[in-house]
Amino acid sequence: MPSSATPRAAAQQASKPFRRTRSDHANETAEDYVEAIAETITKNGSCRNADLARLFAVSHVTVNKTIGRLQKEGLVETEPYGPVALTAAGEKLAAEARRRHEIVLEFLLTLGISKSVAEVDSEGIEHHVSDETLRAFRRHIDSQTDRPVR
Repeated sequence: MPSSATPRAAAQQASKPFRRTRSDHANETAEDYVEAIAETITKNGSCRNADLARLFAVSHVTVNKTIGRLQKEGLVETEPYGPVALTAAGEKLAAEARRRHEIVLEFLLTLGISKSVAEVDSEGIEHHVSDETLRAFRRHIDSQTDRPVR
């Protein structure tokens, strides 16, 4: 640490990765839910809380609380006993989460990770990977598959 750095500044610098990780953890549930809602709507034409409870293997109470939070955050719209719909912001977040997931999954597969393991691992990694790292993953994928870098 340079002599001009204060202990507080050094502590703030050292805690940056931890703050980002905590922030990423806070967003994981929202990303998982909007992604699941989008996929369920595409597959079934609508998404209900019961669909999410089955998918995530959680109680209806847990889903109701999470959907309430997502509604307050402007990511979903719903009425009591009605289906869940994504707002424009929810659709954008779902598309971004899906994009990150697909890049991470494809990257792991190019490393020779089995599909079953890569699918599980990509679910966690997708929430914590930076844009810089995603770009590096994409370059690696493209170099392995002779596709142009995007």
